[in-house]
Amino acid sequence: MKAEFLQNFKVGDAPLPKEIIDAILAENTRDVEAAVKPFADYESIKKQLDTATEGLKAFDGVDVKDLQGQITTLQGKLDTQAREHAAQLADLAFDGVLKDAITAARGRNDKAIRALLDVEKLKASKDQTADIKAALEELKKDSGYLFESEETPPPYAAGTGTGGGRPATGLDAIRAAAGLTAGEKK
Repeated sequence: MKAEFLQNFKVGDAPLPKEIIDAILAENTRDVEAAVKPFADYESIKKQLDTATEGLKAFDGVDVKDLQGQITTLQGKLDTQAREHAAQLADLAFDGVLKDAITAARGRNDKAIRALLDVEKLKASKDQTADIKAALEELKKDSGYLFESEETPPPYAAGTGTGGGRPATGLDAIRAAAGLTAGEKK
């Protein structure tokens, strides 16, 4: 509604006063705003609908059963990879336990000791640590040369042995060939 429209109305011979026209226009504006308010987000909803419609067009002609088959196949591959990864981690953990056990048993050659052990049987064992230790003890009995001796050799003491604690010289070698000792003169 416009102010010119209301100015054409007359009460008797007098036109409507400006205050009444302003009050009517203010009330009309409030009524129009209240009526339009529920539809204020019409444009945004229309844009969302257009976007959704465009998105659905991308799926036009798509076979849902085919997609479900692809999902099942991919899920199977993912499960297989997860099992393979878990097996690799278990193998790494087992190799670490075996290497630590061989080191603790003072093994000389890791590869040679592994070759003589039934590694697959030890991997499948419920108590790997105890079974590895028992297998290494059995291997020590059968092939002790693969392990360092647990006895420590006596330390070297200076001045023991021949030569009196001094280095041998050429003269000492000649005396030894003649059957004389280092301190003897003839």
